[in-house]
Order: sequence, then C-alpha cells, then structure tokens
Amino acid sequence: MARRKKGLAPEEEEPNLDISSLIDVCFLLLIYFIVTSTINPTEKDLPMTIPSQQPSDEKPDIEPMLISVLASGQVTVNKTEPMDTAASGRERALPALSARLNEYSSMAQSSGAKPIIQIYASPECPQQQVIDVLNTIRGANINTVTFTDTGE
Repeated sequence: MARRKKGLAPEEEEPNLDISSLIDVCFLLLIYFIVTSTINPTEKDLPMTIPSQQPSDEKPDIEPMLISVLASGQVTVNKTEPMDTAASGRERALPALSARLNEYSSMAQSSGAKPIIQIYASPECPQQQVIDVLNTIRGANINTVTFTDTGE
C-alpha cells in the first residue's frame, strides 16, 4: 500500500476558460460593424486617357487647359489664373476650380470638341492637393487628362 505524506494538500488543476463563445461574439461584432458602416467615396474613379508614345501630328480642336499645383498648394489655371489654395469641406471641394472647369467643359462641348486637361504637379506640392484636383476634374465629367513636366 502506498503511503500518503501528511501535511501536503493535493495539487489543484488550473481552471480552464472556454473562449469559443467569445470568438463567436467577436465575429458577430465584426460583421455588425462592417454591415452598418458607410464608406464615404471621397476618391472618385477617374478614367484617364493615357497619351501614346508617339506625339500626334494633329492639333487638338480646343486649346488644352493647364492646371498647375504649386509647391505651396496653390492651384493655378493656364499659369495666370489663381484658383483655390486648399480644399474645403468634407468632400474636399475646390469651388473656384470646379466653376472654371465646368465653364471650360461647356465651352469645349459647344464647339464639338473634347475638353483636354494637362496637370503640372510641382515635385514639392502636397499629394492630397493633386488628388483634390483630380476629383474636381472628375466632378466636371472630364476624362481626357494628362500629366506634364513643364508648367511654371
């Protein structure tokens, strides 16, 4: 017969925690927040026409509009018309540029031509300002956009 040592208490087992129900609750909360969240479409899809490698010999029907985004964040049109310096509101709107683009677009469409936009972005300009300009162009329903490396 085995002898027991007196005075020592038998070892107690560590309590186990069943976390399978907690995992279920986490997944339910995750699904709830995904379904109830709204995605704010601040970035709009802008289908761009990529220029070909060979320059075209044809002159465009309408003079392209040059939009420059300077290092300070200032937006100018055709090197002379100062526009907005910063986007405003939740939609990050550029109201002066938007009005000018709508005017240019309607003028181009009345003459039967496609509006053409060239963008010059200074290497030191804020990237968000360029995205705001692209969103404003998309808001004016202009799809012919190219980037240029000369603008100042």
